[in-house]
Amino acid sequence: MTRAEQQARKAQQERMRQVERRHKEAARGQMDLPFLILTLLLTAIGLIMLFSASFPRAYYDTGDGTYYFKRQAIFAIIGLVAMFVVSKINYQRWRGAGRLLVGLALFLLILVIIPHNPLAITSNNATRWLGIRGVFQFQPSEIAKLAVIVYFSDTISKKREKMLTWRQGILPYLALLVVIGVLMMLEPHLSGTVLIFATGAVLMIVGGIQGWLVAAGVTGVSALAFLFVKLAEAGVIKYGAARIEMWHNPWADYYGDGYQLAQSLITIGSGGLLGVGLGRGRQKFLYLPEQYNDFIFSVVCEELGLIGACVIMLIFSMLILRGFWIALHARDRFGALLVVGVMTHLALQTFLNIAVVSGFVPTTGISLPFFSYGGTALCLQLVEMGIVLSVSRQMPAARAG
Repeated sequence: MTRAEQQARKAQQERMRQVERRHKEAARGQMDLPFLILTLLLTAIGLIMLFSASFPRAYYDTGDGTYYFKRQAIFAIIGLVAMFVVSKINYQRWRGAGRLLVGLALFLLILVIIPHNPLAITSNNATRWLGIRGVFQFQPSEIAKLAVIVYFSDTISKKREKMLTWRQGILPYLALLVVIGVLMMLEPHLSGTVLIFATGAVLMIVGGIQGWLVAAGVTGVSALAFLFVKLAEAGVIKYGAARIEMWHNPWADYYGDGYQLAQSLITIGSGGLLGVGLGRGRQKFLYLPEQYNDFIFSVVCEELGLIGACVIMLIFSMLILRGFWIALHARDRFGALLVVGVMTHLALQTFLNIAVVSGFVPTTGISLPFFSYGGTALCLQLVEMGIVLSVSRQMPAARAG
């Protein structure tokens, strides 16, 4: 190695050390307090409502009315600790985790659909979980969501003008989304597939793909959704046909396929303006299915009424808007994309859950963030909030606050 090459190498190493020092200094900033308070508030309210909604089912199933609440509370504590730890870590370190997370997600998604796999858990005609029933279980799709956010954010942040090309900006991301989507539909898991596709698409749009592709994509997806509904109504497509029929009129088969949505609408209507009171709901007493999971928002409406439900939706809205504000003020492109991915996923999941329980869209299995029962899902949600808080630590001082 020549003297000039040695000097160039030393200069490069010095620049890298300077960049690392700047990142370390920036990471010592204060986390965004409004975002933290809103996250803690939703976690606390979610635990309270889970306790109320799950008590009858827990008592019926286990003899202990606090069974589901205690398990969720333990995971909430673990998740909050993980959130604070992640918020202290420089978010730049997530760059190297993208490919590892994608590989892990693909492995787990394949593992869950292997026939006769003893680790795969089937519930409600869908095999979406891995683990040991009653002890520990999780959905690989939750890992896949985080993997898409981190991998897309890392690679898109490096491409810039290359995102305008089909080969660099569309094809690799579309291929990955299709592979993940196919594996998830084999479970089947339609709502999770929609969430991952939508989150990936938003990241590609923010990353700078061509405008006409955005318009074409929105038009194409809308046309496919409309065609799917019409074919299902006509009986050509069997998957989801009953859900779409009951979406139009759940009372047509009240004691069959329409029972869940009908009970949800009855529960929501029972709350009126002010609700029947926290803990005093009646529909959770084994009338409303999935009352502490996918349909917990119906219990919120019954016990807290329209006003209480609107307050909770307002808190969700404030958290989401604050998250996008952090994305706008992020230190770099990677941090902005990370926050956009996390908040897009949270916003879409919240909207779809509320839309499902209120009959705005056909019934599908999708949980309400921070509220629905599911320990690993709650932990991952809080880890994602930790990532956002980590990005907020490095906001330029002139823009922070």
